Amino acid sequence: MRDESIFDLDKLNEECGVFAIFGHPDAARLTYYGLHALQHRGQESAGIVASDGKKFCVHRGTGLVTEVFQNETIDKLKGHVAIGHVRYSTTGGTGLVNAQPLVFNYANGELAVATNGNLVNGQRLRRELEESGSILQTSTDTEVIAHFIARSQKETLVEKVKEALSYVIGAYALLILTNDELIVALDPHSLRPFSMALLGDAYVFSSETCAFDVIGAEFLREIEPGEMLILNRDGIKSIRFTQPQPKAICSFEYIYFARPDSDISGINVHAARKRLGRKLFEEAPIEADVVTGVPDSSISAAIGFAEAAHIPYELGLIKNRYVGRTFIQPTQELREQGVKMKLSAVRKVVEGKRVVMVDDSIVRGTTSRKIVNLLREAGAIEVHVRISSPPVINPCYYGIDTADRKELIAATHKVEEIRQAINADSLAFLSVEGMLEAIGRPVGDKNRGHCLACFTGEYPTVIESEHEYVKVLEGKR
Repeated sequence: MRDESIFDLDKLNEECGVFAIFGHPDAARLTYYGLHALQHRGQESAGIVASDGKKFCVHRGTGLVTEVFQNETIDKLKGHVAIGHVRYSTTGGTGLVNAQPLVFNYANGELAVATNGNLVNGQRLRRELEESGSILQTSTDTEVIAHFIARSQKETLVEKVKEALSYVIGAYALLILTNDELIVALDPHSLRPFSMALLGDAYVFSSETCAFDVIGAEFLREIEPGEMLILNRDGIKSIRFTQPQPKAICSFEYIYFARPDSDISGINVHAARKRLGRKLFEEAPIEADVVTGVPDSSISAAIGFAEAAHIPYELGLIKNRYVGRTFIQPTQELREQGVKMKLSAVRKVVEGKRVVMVDDSIVRGTTSRKIVNLLREAGAIEVHVRISSPPVINPCYYGIDTADRKELIAATHKVEEIRQAINADSLAFLSVEGMLEAIGRPVGDKNRGHCLACFTGEYPTVIESEHEYVKVLEGKR
């Protein structure tokens, strides 16, 4: 079950993370370590499918990786190849039925599939499948892809996958496993991060490079947009299943989602966030006594802001890491304690001080107001809020859990109105141009290779039946 505290309801949430290894005798155990490193990308469920070349060994469950897997469980997952998944749901519901990797039996044998992302035409494709007689067991886009693979009349699995992917539009980092083959693919816009590494003679794939460090794998390169890799007894082969489109990596990977020790396009996430903080001070300077960041993802930006401002950085807010994941209280009054259960203001740091509170984003605004009030209750005489991203004014259709547009405070309120709503003395957001410059991706690519849809409304793909899709997203939450 997802944590439903006030603190988490007002943050953006990544959908999931994927990990795979091919050619290692202890593939499942290494996949476990990889998923543990990706835990921040999804806490609702976890799963691993391993193969010894003859049969699948499968284990999935709801909860954290350490809750789903124990030593005796991993010992039973025999094989030289494994794929794994951690999940946070957006379009699909919670529960074991939607836990990935999904496993299917089809005419050519067993098939396991795991994805990170969302299909913007997934609901239409689902209806078409159901109207033609397909029976779908889950509410995930992953199953839609699997059904198109199974229905394909092409001769080889590779050709079946290419045909299936020709129907889908959206974001996906995709893993497909049979008993003798692993297929890895990334959407044509590279909306999701996806990289490969080597561990001895074994190939490793992950949503983030931090997972490579955990197992001692050596980073090779990122998967290219529209690229498909086929791994089997003959080795590894790279093909294009479609023409690559302009890169459009999700900007929030740098701002919020990815772990600080991950690299995306050769850019370290922690370093990028510090530059975001520096640029934020450059665009919105303020006189203050202390700078603090909202743990954990905003700390790097807060350090950068403090360095640029020559103001001391302090731990003015402390996160309680031991609050239960299912902190759901029966009354609104008790639910309102959610922020205080998760965050505490350090009175001796902020009392009598003018405080700059750096955060990575404002979604609905409810949490920002509560944190500002925490600082005031601890004695801060001024609280100035600085946001290390532009205002979020549009929903995401690519696998990030954002609210309907009418619930996004920046979509319906001016900055001054937001400042009043969150009870801050001043408020400033980073500009889109400042964000792109600070992150530092190549100048030549469109939008420097970023997806800016939630900031500008410019989506890198066609969005089918936008109003209906928003209704679907909202109905599943």
